[in-house]
Amino acid sequence: MAVRKVRCPQCGKDALWAPENPWRPFCSERCKQIDLGCWASDSYRIPVPDDSNEPGTDPDPTSRA
Repeated sequence: MAVRKVRCPQCGKDALWAPENPWRPFCSERCKQIDLGCWASDSYRIPVPDDSNEPGTDPDPTSRA
């Protein structure tokens, strides 16, 4: 079976996609840690649709008395 190489999502270098690479899809532990740090510091965000302007939605459901 041929060895598959992918681009490291952090630095763009070739990374081995195989069990021998414990950091896959990253090329190194450093790139893996940098990526983890970006997630932890909220540098990466998953977009969420803004529904606050739709009719019938209460922006703060706990505000009802």
